[in-house]
Amino acid sequence: MKVSKYCIVILISLVAFYGSSCKQQGENNNLLPTDIVKNPNSAQGNVNTDMPVIEFEKDFYDFGRIIQGEKVSYSFKFTNKGSSDLIISKVSSSCGCTVGDFSRTPIKPGESDKIEVKFDSDNRSGFQNKTITVLSNAQPSTSLLRIKAQVVLPEEMN
Repeated sequence: MKVSKYCIVILISLVAFYGSSCKQQGENNNLLPTDIVKNPNSAQGNVNTDMPVIEFEKDFYDFGRIIQGEKVSYSFKFTNKGSSDLIISKVSSSCGCTVGDFSRTPIKPGESDKIEVKFDSDNRSGFQNKTITVLSNAQPSTSLLRIKAQVVLPEEMN
């Protein structure tokens, strides 16, 4: 039985692809352990009602007109309206010019906290719309916040 070079190349390629597609589980230490995440959905359709619920006072803020280079911030206030501790695991934004700062401690049912969003308008101009994604153990696990600003040059502010 003769094996062609073509078959050997395909076999080696498949082995290399399979070996490189596997990723070690412990590579990202920023993730929360899965035992604290409660998913209320089940295959039987049962729903767990002992979940945290994140409710924001506002999910949108307009900074209005700001001067290019100005750094502005806004605190999005929220309350845990659920019946178990709320844990925010990550806050990310659609742009490096926007940063969200949040508490890493669990928020008890009925307690309130805030996520401070900072926008740096340096090297920006015109209308800016940015999205901030909040990941938590609430259901649904993703909440979206938005900010908006019109960035103008100092001489245009008058």
